[in-house]
Amino acid sequence: MLRSTTNIVGSSTASAARRVGGRRNLSTARRTTTNLLACTMTAGSRRSPPRASSSLPSLSTVEGRSFHTSRVWQSKKRETFKLADIGEGITECEVIKWSIQPGSRIEAFEPLCEVQSDKASVEITSPFDGIVKEILVPEGDIAKVGAGLCIIEVDGAAHPSSSSESDSKTPAEAVAENAEAAHAAKNEKAVPTEAPSKRGVHPLDPSNTTPRRLEDLRLGKHPSKGVFGSKKDESPSTSGFAPSAGSANVLAPPSIRHLAKLQGVDLAQLAPGSGKEGRIEMSDFEAYLARGAAPQAEVKEVSVQEPEPEIVVEMGRTRHNMYKAMVKSLEIPHFGYSTTLDITELHTMLPTLNAHIPAKYLPPSVAEQRQPLAIRHGMVNPNAILTPTSQPLPESMHYTKLTYLPVLLKTLSKAMMEWPLLRSTLASNPSSTKPSLAIRPSADIALALSTPTGLYTPTLSAVQQSSVYTLAATLKHLSFLGRQVPCALSPKEMPRRGGTLTVSNVGAVGHGETASPVLVPGGGVAIVALGRAKWVWDVNRRAEGERRLVLPVSWSADHRVVEGAELAAFVECWRGYVEDPVRMVAEGV
Repeated sequence: MLRSTTNIVGSSTASAARRVGGRRNLSTARRTTTNLLACTMTAGSRRSPPRASSSLPSLSTVEGRSFHTSRVWQSKKRETFKLADIGEGITECEVIKWSIQPGSRIEAFEPLCEVQSDKASVEITSPFDGIVKEILVPEGDIAKVGAGLCIIEVDGAAHPSSSSESDSKTPAEAVAENAEAAHAAKNEKAVPTEAPSKRGVHPLDPSNTTPRRLEDLRLGKHPSKGVFGSKKDESPSTSGFAPSAGSANVLAPPSIRHLAKLQGVDLAQLAPGSGKEGRIEMSDFEAYLARGAAPQAEVKEVSVQEPEPEIVVEMGRTRHNMYKAMVKSLEIPHFGYSTTLDITELHTMLPTLNAHIPAKYLPPSVAEQRQPLAIRHGMVNPNAILTPTSQPLPESMHYTKLTYLPVLLKTLSKAMMEWPLLRSTLASNPSSTKPSLAIRPSADIALALSTPTGLYTPTLSAVQQSSVYTLAATLKHLSFLGRQVPCALSPKEMPRRGGTLTVSNVGAVGHGETASPVLVPGGGVAIVALGRAKWVWDVNRRAEGERRLVLPVSWSADHRVVEGAELAAFVECWRGYVEDPVRMVAEGV
């Protein structure tokens, strides 16, 4: 058996010697064979004896492949799934419905839950494969952005510590492979590898710096290198001077151009020369060098100022409520109507109204000056029979001059009393699935009031029962309360049911002619934006041109309740009171 093994090893030695490279590496192959023989004898001592019936010499069975296994560990980790930012500035959402329960198995991209923001509902899916262990936000609760929604036990991936199978070669195969590898490495070192040739540069390629102008070709700068596949000039430029584009248009002989390139002189600074047609001569070049080159203009770096960072300001409670109300306003279909009102007669009537403001609405100093002379000097006492016991009004309700707004509110209330539809609100009917209209007996008008803390809508109740003077005092008092920080408006000025019609006096701050006011749920069935009055030329009934004071108004109505024709007819009814205010006197106002 040993003889047979020796023969095999000997043949392996010769084969290895031939592979390694002849007599030179024969000693290396023999040393490898000696080690192989030792390994073979060790393996033969451990094998079982051969069968006695076999007459042929048999080799010991050497195990040609061994297997190495390692245990694969499955790791499981609990992940807290958080509510991500869904955009549009949403900071919180309400969890409407969970699609899974604790203990349920869930796959990636399967629905977890459905959340409702102020704008829309969003279905959230799972990013993991695993088992839901705990729900952190029950249905109906509010979840903050970045807070956890649930806990998922995620299935971990397999992480083998080593390869599952490693191939071990027999010693003879190892010797052969090592010899072949050494021979291949030697051959690789002996054979030089040729560097891949670069592709030629096209003459029109911007990266091609070879002269392409006809004048340069005439001066001897032929594109002998770097064009049409020829090799580039590998010698680097020694001067580093790049002539300007203007120097190529200067008339100069090749010798001067060569000297200018060596000296780093821009020929455009020498032009025109003293030669024919401005040609630069050698004397021009020498004179230029003698007096020194003109100093180059210093290029200053312009520092770019970094933009100031944004300032993030959190919405206040009032502005946030306005934000949510405007989102809900998308549920209401709006119908718009714009027109102008002639308030010339009303403007003529204002001086008379201002001259007769009741004394209780005037500041004490002004009220005393406006009393008749006999009363002022005590000759006559109007309160001789009965002294009034009314409490004096607060200073915030005193004024000295009327504006158009109280008169417009009064005329608007007269039109509302003729149109019950504009005194109605939508109401739910428990006995029916259809909504109902609740018609109020009085003209309740809400006023859009801009304050330092946000937009408020205090309500003027039963406007048809108030005089123009009382309305003016109430408006001044509401404006005073709204300017306080924090806002001093109370539920008394802002009842829960609000008004059936809203007025926004945007003309007090702007010069716009049309607007698109927005209705919110619970804000009545219509809203009007009053613009700024202006004088225009118009033709009267006698076909004569005259200046008239007109007021632009823009309406929006809830088209679920008010028809377009009804809104237009109501505005025309209001026009009758505004353009002919004497009607209010006849009706006992």
